[in-house]
Amino acid sequence: PYFDPEYDTLSLRLDPPSVVIDNTSCPDATLIKATPLPVDSKNKHGILLEVVQVLTDLDLAISKAYISSDGGWFMDVFHVTDQLGNKLTDEGIIDYIQQSLGAKQDSQTTEVQTCLGRRVSLRSNTEQTAIELCGRDRPGLLSDISGVLKDMMCNVVAAEVWTHNLRVACVVYVTDEVTGGPIEDEKKLAVIKARLSQALQGDESGKGSKTDIPMAVLHTERRLHQIMSADFAAIQPESTNTFVAAADKTRPAISVQNCAEKGYSVVNVRCNDRPKLLFDTVCTLTDMKYVVFHAAIRSEGSFAYQEYYIRLMDGCTLKSEAEQEYVVKCLEAAIERRTGGGIRLELCTKDRVGLLSDVTRIFRENGLSVTRADVSTQGDKAVNVFYVTDASGNPVDRRIVEATRKEIGQSILQVKDLTPSSPNSQHEVASKSRFSFGTFLYSLGLINSQQV
Repeated sequence: PYFDPEYDTLSLRLDPPSVVIDNTSCPDATLIKATPLPVDSKNKHGILLEVVQVLTDLDLAISKAYISSDGGWFMDVFHVTDQLGNKLTDEGIIDYIQQSLGAKQDSQTTEVQTCLGRRVSLRSNTEQTAIELCGRDRPGLLSDISGVLKDMMCNVVAAEVWTHNLRVACVVYVTDEVTGGPIEDEKKLAVIKARLSQALQGDESGKGSKTDIPMAVLHTERRLHQIMSADFAAIQPESTNTFVAAADKTRPAISVQNCAEKGYSVVNVRCNDRPKLLFDTVCTLTDMKYVVFHAAIRSEGSFAYQEYYIRLMDGCTLKSEAEQEYVVKCLEAAIERRTGGGIRLELCTKDRVGLLSDVTRIFRENGLSVTRADVSTQGDKAVNVFYVTDASGNPVDRRIVEATRKEIGQSILQVKDLTPSSPNSQHEVASKSRFSFGTFLYSLGLINSQQV
């Protein structure tokens, strides 16, 4: 379902959270403390995602987080650094955080640059047309999609593509090549939609494929999660390839149990740590209509541990095994779908109409398959990131990569290996002392000692 951004954040704007940026309490991280008041069901559902979304959009690393909201009180504490491991000292980013979360209504910071060079803006984008696509993945699909847009005189200014379990979800932002603004011709939009639907179907039946041109997109990455979560085939894989089989060795360990006395379901997640992991899990739980009452998040080396105490919005817990199993599968999919493997290729060059079509065509001609893509425009520059494998999902021969770079331009297309992290074994992690939120709840008298 689509969400009206104005309505979806109404309660947050009426009762904005109080945000404190603390650079003194912790020696190696900045503490961000959010305390929304009053605490009620409207604020509890969605407020955690709102905060996490702002922090991850700024490319901030969250090493620890403690979330509590029950019995008339609320506490969110996040330990964050930038991706270089530094505390937050940039006043622009600090003002942006406070403004985004409603704590500084009079702030003038509307755009900031992260330590990774990305520009993040508060302004809603109404100068482009958004197109959503979902269907069966295949080699060369992104080339076909961008080729259709080029033929229809559409300039791709941004796009994000995820693939998982042989399925693909994509959100593309385009402008009219002639006017430089959004596409307003309804007939042209209908033709674009029809041709993209045909490209999604390819030579097969196109089962489960969908093309839509929404009036508004809530948040690109959240929308991609929603699209893939609604695509049952993306959660239940049709088959596996060599890359998926290799990934099974480090798949997330997720469990769901009920804390009957206090009426919580407890979700535990253990998996490889990576950027935006917290966003992916919180986003999934929020869009499944679960309210996070308490949570503890911790990163230790290359491993992450998350513990959530949740209920449905109607106050119910996950009573049946089927419900619990479905939550586990949805969280597994949410964690894995952003980690499309392969070699990371970074392209930076002067933007032009048809650039994405030309680049992906060369990928296709050289037998490269795009598993994930992040396309953006910064001023007159195109800054794109592609993760590629061969057509079978296996690692790419370096000679093919170099031939592709030579054809596109070696100074334009840079290679950065995506090397899967090597987490400690679960035995090693379990043997280390770690924080359990159950212990904290016990100290507050919310759970008895037998449940901890």
